[in-house]
Amino acid sequence: MSRKNYIFTSESVSEGHPDKVCDRISDAILDAFLAEEPNARVACEAFATTNQVVVGGEVGLSDQGRLHEHLGRIDGIVRDCVKDIGYEQDKFHWNSINVLNLLHPQSAHISQGVDKDGAGDQGIMFGFAVDETPDLMPAPIHYAHAILRRLADARKSGAEPTLGPDAKSQISLRYENGKPVEVTSIVLSTQHRDLSQTSADIRAIVEPYIRETLPEGWLTANTEWWVNPTGTFVIGGPDGDAGLTGRKIIVDTYGGAAPHGGGAFSGKDPTKVDRSAAYAARYLAKNIVAAGMAKKCTIQISYAIGVAKPLSVYVDTHGTGEVDAAGIERAIPKVMDLSPRGIREHLSLNRPIYARTAAYGHFGRAPEADGGFSWERLDLAEALKSAV
Repeated sequence: MSRKNYIFTSESVSEGHPDKVCDRISDAILDAFLAEEPNARVACEAFATTNQVVVGGEVGLSDQGRLHEHLGRIDGIVRDCVKDIGYEQDKFHWNSINVLNLLHPQSAHISQGVDKDGAGDQGIMFGFAVDETPDLMPAPIHYAHAILRRLADARKSGAEPTLGPDAKSQISLRYENGKPVEVTSIVLSTQHRDLSQTSADIRAIVEPYIRETLPEGWLTANTEWWVNPTGTFVIGGPDGDAGLTGRKIIVDTYGGAAPHGGGAFSGKDPTKVDRSAAYAARYLAKNIVAAGMAKKCTIQISYAIGVAKPLSVYVDTHGTGEVDAAGIERAIPKVMDLSPRGIREHLSLNRPIYARTAAYGHFGRAPEADGGFSWERLDLAEALKSAV
């Protein structure tokens, strides 16, 4: 029997966190190549530190002769990302950073398997959904993201000009009878521009936004508040701490409430099952919960490099299932082709929709008109029920 009464914690980081700066750059480069050619191949990593951004990895177009032309755009893409995030610090400014581009053509030994519609690598991918929030996400990570998005909106609108781009949040929720009922502690660290501002000053700025974001009644007299607990936080972003693509995989997914296969998402085109199959697993798990077949669902899918058919599909409904998990496993191949090509076509992944995923989570977001967050749609629920 699963525990019903406990405290669970998840964290989020803002778009200005050094690792998220790198995720954004990697995904913006991916979008640029997919806008040029839907079947472009990209595996792009970024590293950021004081006054420096390094970009490296593999890229491929059907006409590799055009590659040099597109590699010349990388410098501008990097600067646009840093500018949009909001960095204009002395030692990390969008206009003065040094950009080193080390991207090169994709390995022919990797592309040969992918060209046959096989997976771009071996690996295991997980998807998860739970009925704790309207978006069927775990509540701790959902609200940790929501707080930082609200603060980013206030910063970018000019409502809170003293806030900086770099920030982190952490929420501990008390569960009673399996449902979240109270915030036992909240941690919020945000970069600020004025050296004279104290932790109390920052709390006075951020607390109203936090209160309006969390459900009524969750903040109580017993809630512990830790706002900028170390004190001054003026030096932030890659100048304060180096960043790297793919280091926030738990922030990107379910905040630790579900397993993770280990592969990061950002900078990888959808032939890489690290990304596309994780999206497909979330899509399936969300539709299973939305269909009323379970209150909580975890799905694992596994692949071998160059092989199209998934090696295994596993479903766990954590004792909440209204139907047999093995029956759901048998139903899934009837409603969705889980080959890499099948996933890309079903979710329309070969389009420039990825830079927007780089901060505030890849899951629990609203599907968008241009196909962004297509894996959050609820259009498979009826087909799954019929197949079961």
